[in-house]
Amino acid sequence: MTSDPRAFFALDLGAATTSAALVGRVDGRWRLLGSTAFPAAIPVESIIRHLADGILAADPALAWAIDTAALGPVTTWPRLAARSAAPATVAVLASSEEMRVRLASAAAHAGWRVTSASLERDDPLGLMRIALERRTTTVLAGSADPPAGADRQRATTLAALVDAIAERRPELTVVVAGSLGVAALPRTDGAPGSAVAERLYAPISASARAGTAPGPLDGEDGDPLRAFLERLRARPGDAAAGIARATASLATVLGRRVETVAIGLESGSRVYARPPVPAEGDEPTAPIVRATLVPDAGLVPEVLDDSYVDGVLAWSTVSLDRIRLRDRLRELRRFPWGDADGEGAALRLAAARAALVRLVYGTLDYERLAPPDLLVATGGVFCSAPGPAIALALADTLRRPGACALAIDHARLLAPLGSIPNEGERRRLIADLADDLLAPLGSVVSPQGLHAGRSAGRLTVHAGTGSSALDLVPGGLQLVDLSPGQVATAEFEFRDLVRLGTRGRHFSVEVGGGLGGLLVDLRDVPLRLPDRIEHRRELLAAWQNALWVTVDS
Repeated sequence: MTSDPRAFFALDLGAATTSAALVGRVDGRWRLLGSTAFPAAIPVESIIRHLADGILAADPALAWAIDTAALGPVTTWPRLAARSAAPATVAVLASSEEMRVRLASAAAHAGWRVTSASLERDDPLGLMRIALERRTTTVLAGSADPPAGADRQRATTLAALVDAIAERRPELTVVVAGSLGVAALPRTDGAPGSAVAERLYAPISASARAGTAPGPLDGEDGDPLRAFLERLRARPGDAAAGIARATASLATVLGRRVETVAIGLESGSRVYARPPVPAEGDEPTAPIVRATLVPDAGLVPEVLDDSYVDGVLAWSTVSLDRIRLRDRLRELRRFPWGDADGEGAALRLAAARAALVRLVYGTLDYERLAPPDLLVATGGVFCSAPGPAIALALADTLRRPGACALAIDHARLLAPLGSIPNEGERRRLIADLADDLLAPLGSVVSPQGLHAGRSAGRLTVHAGTGSSALDLVPGGLQLVDLSPGQVATAEFEFRDLVRLGTRGRHFSVEVGGGLGGLLVDLRDVPLRLPDRIEHRRELLAAWQNALWVTVDS
């Protein structure tokens, strides 16, 4: 892709939005020539023709630069495409509660939507019911190895249930684990044992524990069951996998710790990548990456339960009761592109905040990692809000003490670029596109441990040839105007010991500008909001209106 041809389309095919970008080789390097986004119902061919025609009409010289004559008709130009799909549902059936929790935890961490039951707690009919639900695509059944006591009889019953399920729905993928897996493996002599369909055997680590998701960032091999289920879930051109690979390449190109959060209509994902740090004289190695798909972190789920509605209500600056909010969210689910300004845009951002909170709860193990140097947001939900408001949404929900640069994948390039299989080629392309790929939102600095009072200290910002100073007021947000591309040094002098990466009173931090400038966040870490919904709404609106001057209050 980086040698021939001279241009290609990068397509991110989401559940609600199709994002298209045209990338071309100009003056010896790859550049983003333009991008657009339309509702997913619009045909891709129409979108790419509209995009190419608009770009070439605006700058006819580009036709020569990318050699459109050699490329031929626009609809035949090369494409990199990534597609999002609704998370598949796995029915976890276990002989015991301990095994159910263990299998369900591994499946959830592997990005599956999980329903589960065990013979220790439920009757066989209950297990059969969840396995035969229409949305179930895979059955994961397991028992202890070796089974002991009452578990032995339950394992026998479970094996018979799995056979009955496979006979009733032969299109299901059946995965067996533990002693059940050994008993259900097909026999090489063709005798019964896999009566309807071949079973897939899932390995279980004896050291794995429910509720944990060890990975390479911990210096561990990880849970083999989780790895198996991740491979089973993977699909060619998967957008979440593409974002993970592109984030890893971006971390290597920039030499910085990078975290990406993606919010889609059906699910959310979180990726953390740390660049390799080779010993002197050693060849660079692959970056260290952790990636997690969280089905519950979608913008608007198909089923709106009370907990979801309450989660959005907690972040809403729009005065709506629970019933009206539920109706608005149903409309947002059916028509994601409708009502995209005014109250509609504010409601979208409230739903995005709630989704980010669910994403954080689904990836609590990330909190043990070193804070990222760069936090990137991607997803169609962010296209209707101004950059400063997006920066505030990220600061509200992904709270860590420290300093971090914020950016948005404005053209949705990460997922399609991640579909390039060759790591070296992908890095070269991302290195060329580094200035075009991300729109800088600015920087956020969040100290932890401030004491209430009129002043927590003083900040002096040295930018260019001038300096500006301001008092630090605990509990509030303070903005410093730093334009995109501008680099400054922020010197903090606190009255008390605070945590800002390390503990101390005096800090000097290099910060970069962006659409939101420098955001000095002196609110609590973690964020504490009023319990009364009216007071909470007023406070959220005050913070948001300072950064979203066009919103209708």
